[in-house]
Amino acid sequence: MANNPQSPNGNQDPASSTQMFRAFVDEGTRQPQTSTASGGGSRVGLIVGVVAAVVIVAAVAWLALG
Repeated sequence: MANNPQSPNGNQDPASSTQMFRAFVDEGTRQPQTSTASGGGSRVGLIVGVVAAVVIVAAVAWLALG
């Protein structure tokens, strides 16, 4: 049989979702965030994605009208 953890109010949590959620929240508070490393990379990726989308839309429009 499975060992089901108990939630704080005494009810059983058969999926252990409360315990997993608390572990997730605790994990996020322990690690300091470095916004310079992750922010710069995502911004460059976003710009490249937008430029690529504009080029693709322009190419499709040129082919449709030409």
